[in-house]
Amino acid sequence: MILIDTSVWIEFFRKTDKSIDIQLSEHLENAHAIAISVVFGELLQGVRNVREEKIVLEYWKNLPKVNEDNLFIESGRLSFQFKLFPKGVGLLDCYILTAARRYNLNLWTLDKKLLQAYSQIQ
Repeated sequence: MILIDTSVWIEFFRKTDKSIDIQLSEHLENAHAIAISVVFGELLQGVRNVREEKIVLEYWKNLPKVNEDNLFIESGRLSFQFKLFPKGVGLLDCYILTAARRYNLNLWTLDKKLLQAYSQIQ
């Protein structure tokens, strides 16, 4: 299973990179993509109109999700343990990292800092 970061979803919705569109479409068709609230919250924060909001919410509604109980608490602990905040990795990114770590998910991101942190916590 794969956790798709906000950066990948943005490129998917913009249709600016055909390889991302193809790869993410395959993950979606094969039910390999996992949704977490923080990613979809970030996506909703950036919508420009009601049509875009409906599209994002439709993906949210239909994707499998993980249990997010206490994930923010674990995220703070992860950040402290690996000293991520001084490296420019904020709590929302730690939330994504913690979900990936807790559920042994692969992480797909275009964010270099997040990718480096993901490598560090493995």
